[in-house]
Amino acid sequence: MRWSTPWWALLSSAAAPAVLIGGWTLAAQRQPEGYDSTVATISSLAAQDATDRWLMTVALLGVGVCHGVTALGLSRAAPAGRVVLGLGGLATVLVAVFPLPVAGAAPAHTVAAAVAFVALAVWPALAWRRGGHSPAALRPVVSVAAAVALLGLVAWFGGTLGSGGRVGLTERLAAGAQACWPLVAVLSSRSDPHCAAR
Repeated sequence: MRWSTPWWALLSSAAAPAVLIGGWTLAAQRQPEGYDSTVATISSLAAQDATDRWLMTVALLGVGVCHGVTALGLSRAAPAGRVVLGLGGLATVLVAVFPLPVAGAAPAHTVAAAVAFVALAVWPALAWRRGGHSPAALRPVVSVAAAVALLGLVAWFGGTLGSGGRVGLTERLAAGAQACWPLVAVLSSRSDPHCAAR
């Protein structure tokens, strides 16, 4: 039996959350005493003045590439959703390319991060397929519900940015959920018997 969603899309979609969560965990352990992951952002781990910033930089690059590869392989999703998932991957790469400076504004980083968060939240709403043979994760109700949930997490993160709350915690919840949804979509595509090519 041959699957329309290839094995390498499964590999890339599974690697994305592992690389992201592993990256921020390892990078946080390398920071000076007093570093608080619930308060400090993920980007601070790749900032120009971060200790061993290469760890989070490589993780962000890896996650971006994983999303791009998954977008190429997730053939059961609608083209618009795949394009936006790929855009989210590209923006994630740019987050790494334009790190936070030691001091001052970081417009390129801010724009790249905003595009990444929005694209990775809305792509499920553009990826659904009509018809009874669509994988569960790519059906309209599920796809739109996933996008609403992901946008809610991003909005929560945005709210904490302004209030000075636990920004690191809300960002990690949003980014972690966004990294996991492509894997859910791929697993759904590969487990649906109608998605197997005959």
